Amino acid sequence: MPDLIKLEFVDLVLAVALMAIAIGLSAWEKLGLELNLALATGRTILQLIVLGYVLEFIFAINNVWAVLGILTIILTITAIVARNRISQKIPLVLPIVWVAIFVSTSLTVLYTNLLIIQPDRWYEPRYLIPLAGILIGNAMNAAVVAGERLVSNINQFPTEIETHLSLGATPQQAVNQYRKDAIKAAFLPTLNQMMLIGMVTIPTFTSGQLLAGVPALEAVSYEVLIIFMVAVANLLTTILVTRGLCRQFFNDAMQLVR
Repeated sequence: MPDLIKLEFVDLVLAVALMAIAIGLSAWEKLGLELNLALATGRTILQLIVLGYVLEFIFAINNVWAVLGILTIILTITAIVARNRISQKIPLVLPIVWVAIFVSTSLTVLYTNLLIIQPDRWYEPRYLIPLAGILIGNAMNAAVVAGERLVSNINQFPTEIETHLSLGATPQQAVNQYRKDAIKAAFLPTLNQMMLIGMVTIPTFTSGQLLAGVPALEAVSYEVLIIFMVAVANLLTTILVTRGLCRQFFNDAMQLVR
């Protein structure tokens, strides 16, 4: 396997110059994105440097509590971001999203680690952190889309929902179609990615492994595993999130709360 070409400090400076070009293009077209691009560039560099040092430390000590601790922090930050992106501040939305992502990610990663990869230790940070990180990020996007669509639909059609309730439908039956639409909308990007993966684009994970010198077939085999993990985790996340959010729209008397 060929050695990975390491990027020196000068190489990283040239990489930052790419963002300088982007800022210049924004200024030339008068898009007004210069400040946002500059801030995003600074945050990207700072956050990735911090992440690099943290992962170096965790990989070195190889301790189960350190691994679970960093994943818990990532999960909590992700859940907060997802909560903030759902337009309506629904009660308990943060714990709903947190639990949904935790359950879907945990079940998928444990299945993969225990039955497929089977590392020497189930908490091996080399496998657990990257796989869980990928799933948490994708699950967050799915939760946001599903939550936004569900909230929007319920707010848009309250009369229809109340009509169903007045005819004897349960709250779950009254919003069932809106919940299904939200799940489908959130899962559609994953489904499209599965349909086009390898034909239109080379996935990011596969590209990273190829740059690291991993044989192409081995890199592709891991990509197959990851895309299937993402599909299961995203679908389970949207099911749990929409189920939890639906309950927040009804009181104990099964009336719609606007």
